[in-house]
Amino acid sequence: MPGETWTIPQVMARRRQADARVQALVSDDGSITWAELDDASRALAGRMVRAGLGKGDRVGLLMPNGIDWATAALAVMRVGAVLVPLSTLLRPPELLAQLRVASVSQLIAVRAYRGRSYLDEIRSLAPVPALRRIWMWGELPDAPMPGSFVEALEGVVRPADDMVVLFTSGSRGAPKGVIHTHGSALRSTAAGLEARCIGAGERLYIPMPFFWTGGFGGGLLSVLLAGATLLTESTPEPGGTIRFLERERATLFRGWPDQAARIAAHPDFAGADLSSLRPGSLAAVLPAAQRPRAGARANLFGMTESGGPYCGARLDLDLPAAKHGSCGRPFAGVEVRIVDPESGKPVAAGVQGEIQLRGPNLMRGICGRIRSELFDADGYYATGDLGKLDEDGYLWYAGRRDDMFKVKGATVYPTEVESGLRSIPGVAQAFVTDVSAGGGPPEVAALVVSKIEPEALADAARARLSSFKVPSLWLVVPNPDAVPMFATGKVDKAALQQLLRSNGVRCKSAGARSETDEGRA
Repeated sequence: MPGETWTIPQVMARRRQADARVQALVSDDGSITWAELDDASRALAGRMVRAGLGKGDRVGLLMPNGIDWATAALAVMRVGAVLVPLSTLLRPPELLAQLRVASVSQLIAVRAYRGRSYLDEIRSLAPVPALRRIWMWGELPDAPMPGSFVEALEGVVRPADDMVVLFTSGSRGAPKGVIHTHGSALRSTAAGLEARCIGAGERLYIPMPFFWTGGFGGGLLSVLLAGATLLTESTPEPGGTIRFLERERATLFRGWPDQAARIAAHPDFAGADLSSLRPGSLAAVLPAAQRPRAGARANLFGMTESGGPYCGARLDLDLPAAKHGSCGRPFAGVEVRIVDPESGKPVAAGVQGEIQLRGPNLMRGICGRIRSELFDADGYYATGDLGKLDEDGYLWYAGRRDDMFKVKGATVYPTEVESGLRSIPGVAQAFVTDVSAGGGPPEVAALVVSKIEPEALADAARARLSSFKVPSLWLVVPNPDAVPMFATGKVDKAALQQLLRSNGVRCKSAGARSETDEGRA
C-alpha cells in the first residue's frame, strides 16, 4: 500500500472507493458494508466533536465486540483522537488503574454486559483526574458537526499521530499501556497480511475480543487494510459459533488454538458444513486431510509492542523440513537481533539469547515511561523473550527470561515443555511453570487441558521430553476455563502456581540429570 495511506481516514477512504458494497463486518445480529461503516463512523465523529472531542484526546471504549464497537473506534481514530480499548473483563479496581494510566479524558461504555452494570461500576470508581465526560452508548448527543468540519479534521491526521493505547501485561505485574501511531499500527498489520492469508474477499472469523491486539489488529485493522469481511460475535459459544461460521461461509478461522479446539470438540461440529474454511485456518477446524503436521506451519510470533506478529510465514504452506517448529522470518518493518542477556552484546547465528527489536512498526512508547527506559542507544527494544536466529534468518522462540528456571542444575524453558505436551494426542493446551513446595527446590509443574489421566500424560511426556523437563506435578482440567487469566488474556503465573500447589497430582518422574548429562543449559 502506498506510503501516503498510513492513517485511518486515508484507509477508510480507500475502502469506500474500492469496496463500498462489500460487507465490512458481520456480527451475530447484523451486518454493515464499508460505505455504511464509513457513513456511520463519520456521523458519530461529528456528534462527538460537537460534544468537545478533540485531536489527541484519549477515549476509552468499554463495549463487547460488534458493529457498534467498530463504529465508535473508527469515529474516534478518524478525527485524530486516541482510542483506548478497555477489556469487558476488567473489575472496577483494574478499570480505574487503566483509566488513570492512559489519562482517559472521555469514556464510552455500554450500560451493562454479561450481567454486570458498567454504569454502576463506573459511578463507584474513585476520581480519575483526566476524565471529563462519560457517555453511555446510545446516549451520545444527536447534533453533529457539519461533514465538512469532520473532513477538515481528518485532513490533518498524520501517520506520526498517536492512534491507540493497547493494554497488555506479562505473566506478572500490572498491565502496560502501549502507544501505537497510525503509521506503526497500520504498517505492522499490513506486514503480516500475506503470512496470515488475509486478502480481498476473505471472510475472516476471529473470536478474540477487539480490546486485545489479536482482535483489534488481527481482526478489525486487517480487514480494513485488505478489503475483507470480519465475522465477529459479542459472546462466542461453540454451538452458536458453529452455526454462525456455517451461515456466513467463513473462509478463515484465526485466533488461539484452544478456541478452535473447543469448536471441534462440540457435538454439532461433525455435522456442520464448514467446507468454505480453507488452509490458513487453525488446524482443529479443518478436515483431517488438510491439517498440517505438528510444527510444520510457522508459529506466528509477536507482541502488543510490535502491533501483533512481527515474524512468520504463510500459514497455508509447510515450512522447509529443517525449519519445522520455528516462527518463520521477520516481516518487513522490524529488525530482530539476539543478544547475550547479561552483556547485551549480539551473539552469533544459532546462539540463544534475548530477542531485541527495532523499526518503524514498533510502538511509539508506553504510558508513563520515557523513551530511554524502553529503547537502547541503537533504538532496540528488549522484549524479555528468549530465542535464536539461525543462519537463514528463521526465529526460534525459547520462552521468557523471567519464566526460565533450573531443576537440579538443568535449565527448563516452559514453552519448550508446553510444546512437547501439546504434541500428545488428546491434549488441547498445556501451561507449565515452576513450583516449590514447602521451601524446597523448584520442580516442573503442568496444568493440562485434556481428558487423559495424569499418569498416562507423564508416561507420554517421558517419550517426548528429556527427563528433567518432565513435570512431576500435574493438574488435568476438562476445558480452558479453569486456567487463571488476567483481564488482558495472559496467564496469571502466581495464581497458576498456587493452583498447582493446592490441587496438583504428583506423578513418578524419571528424575533430573545434570546439564552435562542432557547436553544443554
